Amino acid sequence: MQDMRLQIIEGDITTLAVDAIVNAANSSLLGGGGVDGAIHKAAGPGLLAETRTLGGCPPGEARITGGYNLPARYVIHTVGPIWRGGGQGEVETLARCYRNSLTLATEHGIRTIAFPSISTGVYGFPIRRASRIALRTLLGILDYNPTLERVLCVCYSRSDYDEYLAARAAVDPRV
Repeated sequence: MQDMRLQIIEGDITTLAVDAIVNAANSSLLGGGGVDGAIHKAAGPGLLAETRTLGGCPPGEARITGGYNLPARYVIHTVGPIWRGGGQGEVETLARCYRNSLTLATEHGIRTIAFPSISTGVYGFPIRRASRIALRTLLGILDYNPTLERVLCVCYSRSDYDEYLAARAAVDPRV
């Protein structure tokens, strides 16, 4: 039976009324382009003020802040790997982004969380590989973490959405 707690949707992560959204941040945590810039813009200046107090974040780790003007109560910031061909630990670093984000979520009583496609924008991680790593990692955690009620993979484009659907069929034998 397919785990219905994991859902793939196409949309804008900044509009979702979930407990937390995940930000595909850069290591400064001070905003940037893509989803990072969109989250900072939608959250307002309070988010930047709080992230300035965190001292950055290394790739694969995660930090949590308030959601400010977002519908989400929290933002979990994680720094994905820059794709350098796959031989420099990128796969494990990306998986750690998802694991560490869910660890923070569980520690803060978060039951609903939305993830963007981490590292597949300017960081260049191939979407086909990244989507399979993301879904394999998330499904593995959902198998033993009953406190997570709903995990969303939010795809900004139709092509990313299609890749995530194909990845779900490839990595989840329950589909």
